[in-house]
Order: sequence, then C-alpha cells, then structure tokens
Amino acid sequence: MLSVQDVKKQYNHTTALNGVSLDIPSSICFGLVGPNGAGKSTLIKILASVIQDYEGTVRYERMETGQMKNEVGYVPQEICLEPTLSALDNLYFFGRLYGLRGKKLKSRAQIVLQDIGLEEHGKDKVLTFSGGMKRRLNIGCALMHNPNIIIMDEPTVGIDPQSRKYIFQMIEDLKRRACTIVYASHYMEEVEQLCDEIAMMDNGYIVEQGNIKDILRKYTYPSVFVRGVDCLPKDIEQYCRVETRNGGYLVRAVNPLEVMAKILNYSKENQGQINQLELVQPRLEDVFFTLTGSQLRD
Repeated sequence: MLSVQDVKKQYNHTTALNGVSLDIPSSICFGLVGPNGAGKSTLIKILASVIQDYEGTVRYERMETGQMKNEVGYVPQEICLEPTLSALDNLYFFGRLYGLRGKKLKSRAQIVLQDIGLEEHGKDKVLTFSGGMKRRLNIGCALMHNPNIIIMDEPTVGIDPQSRKYIFQMIEDLKRRACTIVYASHYMEEVEQLCDEIAMMDNGYIVEQGNIKDILRKYTYPSVFVRGVDCLPKDIEQYCRVETRNGGYLVRAVNPLEVMAKILNYSKENQGQINQLELVQPRLEDVFFTLTGSQLRD
C-alpha cells in the first residue's frame, strides 16, 4: 500500500530523517515508535503530505499524486478544532475541505459522530468538551471523507482511560473495514496491543522493523521474576543477567523454566523464603531500550 524509499529531511543543519526506507502493507495498523527527536513526526507529516520538501520517494500503491488528498486522513498530535464551534460544525468544515456538500455532508457527519461516541454532543461547543472528547472529535474530522489510509500522530496523549479504550475500539473497527493505519506513539503498550507491524526509529534512522512477534523473539525471551529472602543461587549471575526490579529480581535467561527450578531448589535447600515467583513475558519496551538506550532525550 505505502512505500518509502531513501527519504531524507533536514531543518537547517539538523538531520531529521537520514535515508528512511520502509514498506507498509495494506489493511494493517503499522506502528512508528522512537524517542524524542527520532524523526517520527517528520516522517508522519511527509506521509500525510504536510511536508512536501524532502529527498527520496513516497509512493501509495495504485494511487496518483492527485488522489492522495481523498484517500489519506491525517490526525495530528495537536488538537486542530475550532473551540467556539459545535462538534457538527467542525465536522462540516473538514468535510467541505474534502468536497462533501449538502445531504451527503450532513449524513456523513452523523455517521462519524456516532462512530466517535459523540452523537449526543453534536450541537455542543468544543470549548465545553473534555480532553478525551476533543481527541475523538479530532480523529472524526480526519475520517469525514472516509479515507482508506489514516495517519495518526500520538492520538491518545493526555486523555482518560475510557476515551483511550474507545479510540482503540475505533482503530480495530477501521482495521476490520480494511483501512491502513499508520500509528505513531510513545506508549509501547498501545503499540503492542494495536499494531501488526512496527518500525523503530532513532536519530533519523530505522533501527528495526517488522512483525512485532518476530522482533520480540529476536531480541528478548521470557524472564523470571522472584521476590523473597535468600532466594537466589549465589552463582546465578554466571549464567543469567539479574536486575533489581520492584523490590525483587528480574532474571533474564535463555531457559527460564530451568532457572525457576534452580531457584526453587536453592530456596528449599537453604531455607530461603520466596514470596513471589513468576514467568514474565517479553515486552516491546525492553526491545525499545535495547535499541535506543535509556538516556533522557530533550
């Protein structure tokens, strides 16, 4: 559906993108993750045609350049709504930008209001809305022309759990309709839950991309968490990596079940006390820190 080849972008003397290449299949949710300054927002804006001054090529399969406006919906990180107007009037405004008029415009606005869970607030002014309601309306404006590709930049920033859950449901509904979604986020748990494939970015490069399950298998394996008194064998760090975590120890090993058995045997033989012992599945956040580091980014 979407091909990015050797895309480069500079701002004065700062390189935002340094030869980015990736292919995004159709009808999936594709995640873009990376620390601040990685280049995610710049790439998102290029995909949405907000930024048009760059090197390289961006090609949408079976789509001419002039068709992109009608096929792509862009949800920016910033709230792009007129607060003194009602939810319906905001939808009407964006619908008209995409050529909708008359009965078709009003009908589509009512459908979108229902999809974003605001059917009872269509005539309310946006300035009375909560953060979550504004976020959902922000998404709704990008859906007015019923696009096949939806590009979302941090769509859940600063909202309540209920609105976040509703947005997740909206994204799942869009996937069922065979839409292609590009989803940029700092929240690793969101990306794991929503996305089929991802690209990790750092310093303007793609440092890893592919299926999430394949990436997890490549960089991580299940670990063992143990909390207690005198519960770890003295020589465990010779064959495992041990980290202090939440008042206990996270033991990383290729063979976690064998490690659990060794911990149990050691504790039993040495009258140790185990308060908690569990298998911990690998997380995308672990891969993220492995590839980008844990140093603070401004």
